[in-house]
Amino acid sequence: MTPLRQEVIQAVQAAQSAARILAQAPTEQKNTALQAMAHALRRAEPDIVAVNQEEVASAKADGLSGAFVDRLTLTPARFQEMVASMEAVVALPDPVGQVISRWHRPNGLEIRKVRVPLGVIGIIYEARPNVTSDCAALCIKSGNAVVLRGGAESFRSNQAIRAALSQGVHSVGLPEAAITTVPSAARAAIDVLLELDQAIDVIIPRGGEALIRKIVESSRIPVIKHAKGVCHVFVDEAADLTMAQQIAINAKCQRPATCNAMETLLIHERIASAFLPQVITALRQAGVEIRGCERTRALMPDVAAATEADWSTEYLDLVLSVRVVTALDEAIRHIRTYGSAHSDAIVTEDPSHAERFVREVDSAAVYVNASTRFTDGFQFGLGAEIGISTDRLHARGPMGLEELTTYKYVVIGSGQVRT
Repeated sequence: MTPLRQEVIQAVQAAQSAARILAQAPTEQKNTALQAMAHALRRAEPDIVAVNQEEVASAKADGLSGAFVDRLTLTPARFQEMVASMEAVVALPDPVGQVISRWHRPNGLEIRKVRVPLGVIGIIYEARPNVTSDCAALCIKSGNAVVLRGGAESFRSNQAIRAALSQGVHSVGLPEAAITTVPSAARAAIDVLLELDQAIDVIIPRGGEALIRKIVESSRIPVIKHAKGVCHVFVDEAADLTMAQQIAINAKCQRPATCNAMETLLIHERIASAFLPQVITALRQAGVEIRGCERTRALMPDVAAATEADWSTEYLDLVLSVRVVTALDEAIRHIRTYGSAHSDAIVTEDPSHAERFVREVDSAAVYVNASTRFTDGFQFGLGAEIGISTDRLHARGPMGLEELTTYKYVVIGSGQVRT
């Protein structure tokens, strides 16, 4: 056995032991742990930020994209969001032990369907150090141990965050290994992790398309995919155009490097001549590169031509595809063809159009007159999120505490036997 393999196995086995203890922890102890974790983060902020700044400088020196560097960077505001997310989880109901439903059978048996933790959750992600704290908070509250493997570029930031969080967990009598990071930035460590189906109950990958594909193809462990976000905003013929422009600017520009940012703007042909020039001008002023269909370019000849590949591309940057469509039907067909079932929005004052869009667009989050940027666990009131699932099983959309549980049946009898 290689030293790397041995290190990964030992780390996962420690997490597995911790999971058994954490599953039995009372709500009060878990909440106290979360408060201690938030306090430990605050104390460690100078050290964590210093390490992160060094990694950001290395990423820039290596020529990594601006979008990647943005995801890697822990600004003061983002650090405070990490702490706030952790504190918000404290206030949420503990799902463990909740009785989902109960019923009685004619033979007198009482059957209860009760929430229980999943067990050990493996998270594989790229760049964003805040994922480390968000996932740790949700897993502790839901009674799960977590094994975290962030990207090599953020390895030291993740280790520093984990060290602070583990101190908080340990201070209230819970095992430090409840929050575990893979002890190596080597890619081979992921291969070992994905083999450990006897110790890890589910893998949740967060990152680019290539990473997701590799994990799905290689894993022996069930995977809940958090795939790319090719998100759309459709501006209907009945839209309030001032509102539509505000939503489009926010959905694309507020933080373009996230999976819930708009990648394609669809515009109804009846309002295209009035709306398209003004929204493109505003987007360009915000630094957005526009790639348009033929009808877009007929109205704005200086727009670059969109290719077929553009319609299904997650740019994660200040680049936007724009298409003029003939009707709501064509907008829905476009989203079905090119979308990733993540987050899609319609801007309209027509209730029947809104109802059709909501009914026929089969995405994890569907919006009426709001930015797609709200697809986020904190914004949804979940405290934080493990990620945004584009799967149907076992969870969909932002994954909070309930999505980190499964259930078991508890059957109460008085001596019944089956005949």
